[in-house]
Amino acid sequence: MEWSIGDESERYSVVMSNDGEAMSLSNITMDGQEIEPPNLQVSSDASSGRLIVEIEGIPKFAHVARVGDDWWIHLDGRAHVVKGYEKGSQKGQEADSGLTAPMPGTILEVSVKKGQRVREGQTLMVMEAMKMEHKIQAPSNGEVSQVHFQEGDRVDMGSVLIELAD
Repeated sequence: MEWSIGDESERYSVVMSNDGEAMSLSNITMDGQEIEPPNLQVSSDASSGRLIVEIEGIPKFAHVARVGDDWWIHLDGRAHVVKGYEKGSQKGQEADSGLTAPMPGTILEVSVKKGQRVREGQTLMVMEAMKMEHKIQAPSNGEVSQVHFQEGDRVDMGSVLIELAD
């Protein structure tokens, strides 16, 4: 999964590891070049739309809202628009045959079955990660050739969720 911030052209890829209730940043690349990751942990908060972000050991609250494939993040008195480019999203990268989990989570809903024809942008599956929902959408018209997970299944980041054929 790649991200950009605001109108910047740089693309970032991050690898998060699951640390019990929190997720830790373990790797970050900018335009394919690995950079030194900050000491960052993210955990859910009891308030809807709010996360606890710990940067270099200092906890802060971040308010987040998803609009399409973009995330609006309010942190330290500033609003940031973070654009996501996940496979299967409406603004995603070049599609391959498998749609993968953007982060570890739980499958909430499977909206398609093997052999079903789908259209570009159609929601195929919904997963929950860090108390937020992520829609896995068809990158193009096609036919579902395989559904690897069902409702309630836990998935790891990068797991192939659904495969499509032309």
